[in-house]
Amino acid sequence: MKLDKIETFVVGNPPPRHGGRYFIFVRLTTACGITGVGEIYNATFGPDLCAAMAVDVFTRQFEGADPHHIEKLWRRTYGAGYTMRPDVTVMGVLSALEIACWDIIGKAADKPVYELMGGKVHDRLRSYTYLYPKEGDVYPDPSIPNVYNDPDIAAGIAVEMVDKGFTAIKFDPAGAYTIHDGHQPRLEDLERSEAFCKTIRAAVGTRADILFGTHGQFTVSGAKRLARRLEKYDPLWFEEPVPPENPADMAEVARFTSIPISTGERLCTKHEFARVLEAGAASILQMDLGRVGGLLEAKKIAAMAETRQAQIAPHLYCGPVTAAANIQISTCTPNFLILESIGTFSGPYMSFVSADFAWQDGYVIPPKTPGLGIELNDKVIAANPYTGTELHLDMSRDAVVQ
Repeated sequence: MKLDKIETFVVGNPPPRHGGRYFIFVRLTTACGITGVGEIYNATFGPDLCAAMAVDVFTRQFEGADPHHIEKLWRRTYGAGYTMRPDVTVMGVLSALEIACWDIIGKAADKPVYELMGGKVHDRLRSYTYLYPKEGDVYPDPSIPNVYNDPDIAAGIAVEMVDKGFTAIKFDPAGAYTIHDGHQPRLEDLERSEAFCKTIRAAVGTRADILFGTHGQFTVSGAKRLARRLEKYDPLWFEEPVPPENPADMAEVARFTSIPISTGERLCTKHEFARVLEAGAASILQMDLGRVGGLLEAKKIAAMAETRQAQIAPHLYCGPVTAAANIQISTCTPNFLILESIGTFSGPYMSFVSADFAWQDGYVIPPKTPGLGIELNDKVIAANPYTGTELHLDMSRDAVVQ
């Protein structure tokens, strides 16, 4: 079996755009006609440039190779150009190509990928969702009450999500995150954050865990101040409380608070996650399969985490191909904790693939179909080109005024 062809697809995510402004998909085809799909999660460069990078890497490193040779292909790409370090752009491209190879391998073996990576451990996967605005209210005006700034509105939506079956919900009311972080939380940020936790905890009781999201916006001392306020509401985690560059800083926060620390959506490869574990910076690892280095790299990270009594909770703020890869790795990983979902995996988000994810009462049921269990929907993809110029995500360019 030899890899023969690559196709790339940059698609605009229709409103309400949960998961980002666009998705970058790849499809590899072998000389014998088996196809596999992957997804690049890269918010640093424009999507068309990232797609062109995938073509370049495929031509240099993957074309003509046996897709079963994951380790060799991975090392070729990781070491190309004398880098040998966790470069977020390279790893996004490599992740997509690696996932596509696993999809091919699974189809050739007529097995789901998880059966080839240790076998099924979990019959169902606990999932959580962000608290999103109601349908039709894509990005509410920040000057009026909405789910992002009003704890009562957020609590109402939290109850709706719990009534649907979710046993965990996430929200991030801690204020702006900027290119100048970390910063000290303002008093209004502290008050709003505590009000969200207090109101949502009162609304859902013990029916659901609350997950407190931040985006690395605080200093160590600022994160400690916030953690002290939140502890009484017993969040399942405090996510990325400080910028991710220095695990020792995050470890200081972890030692200070009883709230479990989670991190990982911006990290790449086993090497960066090893430093997190060695420092004791987090006990919940949120690797993103479209960025971390692919499925096998995620499996290695999960194994390292297992030796430190840490768990994985795969991150998802991209498209349904990465979501499918997350499901595969979670199914075969003993120390899996919880899966991030985009709502109940329904609506426009799922229109780009030909199969649905089975979501039942807060849990995802692993597919039994070969490979990743999905195919790209070429017709819908063609009808939704991304024509914007903005990146997948943006941070504020202005420092927070204290």
